[in-house]
Amino acid sequence: MPSMNACVSTVNPSRLINRLCKHFSHKIDAEWSETDGFLTFSIGECRLNSGSGALTLVCQSPTAEELEELGQVVASHLVRFAGDEVGEVNWQAGAV
Repeated sequence: MPSMNACVSTVNPSRLINRLCKHFSHKIDAEWSETDGFLTFSIGECRLNSGSGALTLVCQSPTAEELEELGQVVASHLVRFAGDEVGEVNWQAGAV
């Protein structure tokens, strides 16, 4: 299954996990705690983990096209919710 990951610098990764998961939970399955999150979309899934000064994202989808779409959805919401703290998400092929 195609996958990609990103590590985004942020002062409060737990806050971003909470905001993203709470937002998406209105439309998809979402589980989260202060340190981790898991989002299940129809086109794939995304795991979120907080670290010291960073948020790690790992996405998987059945196809490369769905993975590209999933990455765009997650990244656009993250950038919007993070405000000036996150400028862009740079995805890397493969899982962490």
